[in-house]
Amino acid sequence: MAGHIQDRWYKTETGVDGKAIKVKTDRHGMGLRYRARYVGPDGSEKSKSFPDRQKRLAEEWLTNTASDMSRGQYIDPRAARITFKAYAEGWFKTHVVDPASEPVIEQRLRLHAFRLIGSRPLDSFRPEHIRGLVSALENDPAISGGYARNIYGDVRAVLSAAVDDGLLPRNPCSAKSVRPPAVEARRVFPWLPAQVQAVRAALPERYKTMVDTGAGCGLRQGEIVGLAEDGIDLEAGILRVVRQVKIIRGKAVFAPPKCNKERDVPLPSSVAEALRIHMDAFKPVEITLPWRKPDGPKTTARLLFTNRAGGIVWRSNFNLQEWKPALAAAGLIPEPNADGKYESAREHGMHALRHFYASLLLDAGESIKAVSQYLGHTDPALTLRVYAHLMPDSRERTQRAIDAVLAR
Repeated sequence: MAGHIQDRWYKTETGVDGKAIKVKTDRHGMGLRYRARYVGPDGSEKSKSFPDRQKRLAEEWLTNTASDMSRGQYIDPRAARITFKAYAEGWFKTHVVDPASEPVIEQRLRLHAFRLIGSRPLDSFRPEHIRGLVSALENDPAISGGYARNIYGDVRAVLSAAVDDGLLPRNPCSAKSVRPPAVEARRVFPWLPAQVQAVRAALPERYKTMVDTGAGCGLRQGEIVGLAEDGIDLEAGILRVVRQVKIIRGKAVFAPPKCNKERDVPLPSSVAEALRIHMDAFKPVEITLPWRKPDGPKTTARLLFTNRAGGIVWRSNFNLQEWKPALAAAGLIPEPNADGKYESAREHGMHALRHFYASLLLDAGESIKAVSQYLGHTDPALTLRVYAHLMPDSRERTQRAIDAVLAR
């Protein structure tokens, strides 16, 4: 790399005797004295200025820059001056994510990441700035631990892309001193069978079997809403989870189950009978929706559960108008206040039916691997982290096994 250092306080002229002499320039004593200059890989000239008495630093900078170029670790200083916000906005436009996750990630970046670190240039990021971000998120009472960790994950993904694009030498989130926001471990406390039956009894007739499907087969809410005739095999005793209904920017779409994991779930005879009775009373309805994203290709399915108008069951409407009143009637949440509004009840959403399903299987001695498969988890380790405390106590079984061998 050809480079040199310009002294902007002095210039070289030819004296009367024909010898070169140094004379002061108009800038003498003002501003930064030394400018280190070199030609970058793109053919354009780059430079950085240094104050008086720091010529050695300018020389070291040129040497290090040349070394970075030779190792393929060169970072264009002008490109790296782009702010986190500006780069993240460009990254988001080209980053391939689940269409349903796009508005969520965009909102997290806009409301939190941009507010805290959006104006910081990429080349100025150090681990201390990420530690400050984590601290700010953890100390915000309006942000839960899980939500803070998601924000941190978004920031880490943006900075990883900046490393890949050659704008950062390394991701500051990878430093040993940086830890993601802490998340409080919340134990799952499954409903009792009587509570499941109470909620079912309080729902309108057309929605009762949704409880049987969630509690008896472990489906997620979107998978229940997206359950169609082609997913029920009464002869084989199998329920096939092949789609779900998702809401993306206010529009309903069909999509694969979470993590694209289609699965077969054992269909208990009690749930099969409930589905039979339901389909006799409420005939499946042919519904056509886009696939995966609002502008995706149209696909049609004969859905088992529909609203009173014969359309899809909209999650927000169902949760507010049907589910929460049923929870209140079952005594799981308080009655609405004077404004007719119910308290937040995240732990009592339809996901509680999946917890109930998992607790029954584990209590019956089913393996973690099987429970994970039926729930559609990506990894049995996830199932174990969530439900390990529900597994039957093995201390007495361990004692009996050892005594049977060692006891005289």
